[in-house]
Amino acid sequence: MYKMIGKWHNTAYGELGLSYNCGYCGKNAGPSRYYILDGTGISGVTMGIYICPSCNRPTYLNNYTNEQVPGPMIGNEVAHLPEGIEELYAEARNCIKVNAYTSSVLSCRKLLMNISVTKGAEPGQTFAFYVTFLEKNNFIPPDSREWVDHIRKKGNEATHEIPSIEEEDAIELLGFTEMLLLFVYEMPGKMNKYRTE
Repeated sequence: MYKMIGKWHNTAYGELGLSYNCGYCGKNAGPSRYYILDGTGISGVTMGIYICPSCNRPTYLNNYTNEQVPGPMIGNEVAHLPEGIEELYAEARNCIKVNAYTSSVLSCRKLLMNISVTKGAEPGQTFAFYVTFLEKNNFIPPDSREWVDHIRKKGNEATHEIPSIEEEDAIELLGFTEMLLLFVYEMPGKMNKYRTE
């Protein structure tokens, strides 16, 4: 994430002893420029807009409701992803930071299909087919079929059931999806520089 160029006008300045995970760049931010909302009438309540020193973007924080907008960036960037996979993984991460947990799980489920197709599976098959394809072609670590199938099942639940997906489930599935992407793309991509023709 590039740093926004420019200066925020009329900000307060000083060390706050406050830190948060920036929802834009993912860095741990300890801001020194901010706007505080005065007059809440509730003792010990701090609400304000804080400027991330890494990317220069604003985040709203409310210590009374434990609210952060945009929310913290969940998951890590993964290197060597094909373009469509990279975009879909970013979408799954961004959905969590805006509390769109069902959408995040649906993106993780769709990633299973896209990963399989980039590795040679035929498009237009069932999600169960793609889970089996990943396993039979050694694209998932040993003893991981249950996890991959869990992503598929939770995606089915998000698609066909009335209740929404909970935050804990979305974060858990995103974590496993990240591991799968590391295994399928990043680790082999890192080895490319050591391969000889």
